Amino acid sequence: MKVSIIIRTKNEERWIASCLKAVFAQSYQDFEVIIVDNQSADSTLAKVEQFPVKKVVHCTEYLPGKSLNIGIAEASGEFVVCLSGHCIPTNDQWLANLLRDMDDPEVAGVYGRQEPLSFTPPGDKRDLMIVFGPERKVQRKDSFFHNANSMVRKSVLNRIPFDDKVTNIEDRVWAQQVLQQGHTIIYEPEASVYHWHGIHQDGNVERCQNVVRILESLDSRLFDASHRLSLEHMNIVAIIPIKGVSKRLGGAPLLEYTIHSALQSRYISSVVVSTDNEQTAASAMAMGAHQAIMRDATLSQDYVGLEHVYRYTLDKLAEQGNHPDVLVLLEITYPFREKPLIDEMIDKLVAEGLDTVLPAKLEHNPLWVAEEKGLRRIDEGFIPRQYKKPIYLGYKGLCCVTRPEFVRTEEIVGANIGVYTVDNPYSCLEIRNDRDLELPGTMLHSLRPLKSIKPVPRLSMTIRKCGNG
Repeated sequence: MKVSIIIRTKNEERWIASCLKAVFAQSYQDFEVIIVDNQSADSTLAKVEQFPVKKVVHCTEYLPGKSLNIGIAEASGEFVVCLSGHCIPTNDQWLANLLRDMDDPEVAGVYGRQEPLSFTPPGDKRDLMIVFGPERKVQRKDSFFHNANSMVRKSVLNRIPFDDKVTNIEDRVWAQQVLQQGHTIIYEPEASVYHWHGIHQDGNVERCQNVVRILESLDSRLFDASHRLSLEHMNIVAIIPIKGVSKRLGGAPLLEYTIHSALQSRYISSVVVSTDNEQTAASAMAMGAHQAIMRDATLSQDYVGLEHVYRYTLDKLAEQGNHPDVLVLLEITYPFREKPLIDEMIDKLVAEGLDTVLPAKLEHNPLWVAEEKGLRRIDEGFIPRQYKKPIYLGYKGLCCVTRPEFVRTEEIVGANIGVYTVDNPYSCLEIRNDRDLELPGTMLHSLRPLKSIKPVPRLSMTIRKCGNG
């Protein structure tokens, strides 16, 4: 046989008869048909029996390249056509139009046009109309290829088979390999089929994620660091709220620890302290803050949340013509931040396109929530921790990297949240009252691994030196 047509099926009873009728009605007749079925549970195979197919082979563990290779192993043709069981040739010249491009020995594969049906979902219809246009293309660098409707040279397949391990786009993986060896790919719009669900299956998210993962593995440029927004060109503002005068720890004000952490950032453009106290405002500037914004005393009432303070501060910045791209919200009650924390959280926000990044500690201990009827356990019970779903305890005051739009609406965090896992237990240590300040000296001495905080005897002098620039 000149051509072997491999048709992959799984529960295609709605389409397979139309597909096979169109195949056997082709003007070019020197071909054989091999069905590769993936455990169809409907009447697909019963309908296949009504046509003179050469053979039906079975695939129990479906992967696209694996199923094609099973069929190709049974093929005797010089050229192999790959056709999905729900794709229907639009006319009797489909096969001849695929085959004519193989006259050029440099051509490794040809893929044809895919046209939507009247009831194809709008998203899929749009994609088919955009991707499969009316103009023939010769591809020497572009590795786009689609096995729902294609023909490949058997001699090339013997050297470069389809990858039988990838979950999607085995066709593009193969096309990139053959192009690297000097072959050519042809897009032939006159070899057309109807394809009802399109190439993205109505936006299936899991399929999309798999496709992206494989594409990134094929071309490192797709996830190169240069393919992201430049942090250096962003206006990233840290806001530090404080009420009254700062308590002191180890000889230095708590405020100074947080200003010091913000000033160490490579990305923060300006450090803004939002306060209700003139003395604190002056001290903040002496510690190295770029600006101190005085806020109304009504925002310091116990019943007023920080979301109001942040919004007020952001509005004041806007009045001055300062419009941040990213906000870093820091509370002074967390003096023991590790140096990389702020910048790594900013990196994560921008690199992943997140709304908000929050620091959190992975919790494996039992957790309960108080309800009217008593306590209700919210973790998965007493099972080995490696089998539990992760539960995170958030520490918004430690550092919250977010977008101004959410602060402007007093929501603070957006829907698309990223978690930055904090491993160092001292980073989450919060100092809120006088009792917290009475930490044993041995605990402070144990902070030696934190580069930004020195042991007690040198703590005040080191922090003040950094705070004064």
